[in-house]
Amino acid sequence: MKPTRILALFALAAAVATSTPAIAKDATKPRDAAVAVAPQYDTTHVYVTPDDVDKFAASFLATFGGKSTKQVVATVTPTPSSTTSQLLQTPAGTVSLFGFKTPIPYPFGAERNGYLVADMDEAIKAARAAGADVIVSTFPDPIGRDAVVQWPGGVNMQLYWHTTKPDYAPFERIPENRVYVSPDKAAAFTRGFLAFSRGKIVSDDAKAPGVEIGRTDATYKRIRIESAFGKMVVLVTDGHLPYPYGRETTGYEVADLAATLAKAKETGATVLVEPYTSDGRSAAFVMFPGGYIAEIHSLAEKSAARATGK
Repeated sequence: MKPTRILALFALAAAVATSTPAIAKDATKPRDAAVAVAPQYDTTHVYVTPDDVDKFAASFLATFGGKSTKQVVATVTPTPSSTTSQLLQTPAGTVSLFGFKTPIPYPFGAERNGYLVADMDEAIKAARAAGADVIVSTFPDPIGRDAVVQWPGGVNMQLYWHTTKPDYAPFERIPENRVYVSPDKAAAFTRGFLAFSRGKIVSDDAKAPGVEIGRTDATYKRIRIESAFGKMVVLVTDGHLPYPYGRETTGYEVADLAATLAKAKETGATVLVEPYTSDGRSAAFVMFPGGYIAEIHSLAEKSAARATGK
């Protein structure tokens, strides 16, 4: 392994991890122990051009608050490549930001997020047992191990494990992983991800309002899931989606949608879908510098009270 890659990845480890003792396999651990760690270790993967890295980071952090780890240049794929890499850590969600200086090796760039797992071998075994395809086999790096899995419906996710356990503050509001699948694969995806994550369905609406997918003349099926990985919403559609629906991978919950959108616009973001109200929330779609599209929402007063248990 090239010394520059080792140095870069150790720098990344120092930026995002603490000195917590390494995660180790416990001989007394049940074989079917859960592999998830906590929602704050779910990071959305964002790829932009090197010229857009700083502009995106500035806009995203100005919109949601938080801070960035030190930017490093590293190889984060099992084959030769070079990218800037940093974490944007906000109270509403974390972004793993990449600005590749080389062509991006396949299939990287198509994974939506990264989940920290307690044990990589157990996670891969559990994912396969739940119906996932391991499309990038486990590969090592100086700070841990990584793999990419694909769920029914073509949903790609990266799994990662760190030798030194990272220590991130819990989110103030947990973001939601937004997954679009077809009716043909919805049951297989949902069944598989629930088995893998040990999650639960918190709502299943067979006739959710079509305004949520830009189709005011229709309805669609919406499934909300919660697990130790965080929140997920499964949007089951016929694929007849107007832009930008389906391009977003994460929904960010904020206390004040109007104020958040104002911050986003002030720092170069564009509101693609103006706020609308549905299912107890107000929501909008925003494109940040570099082309990253996100859903942003705030809960209505009653829904917010239920969510906090008040």
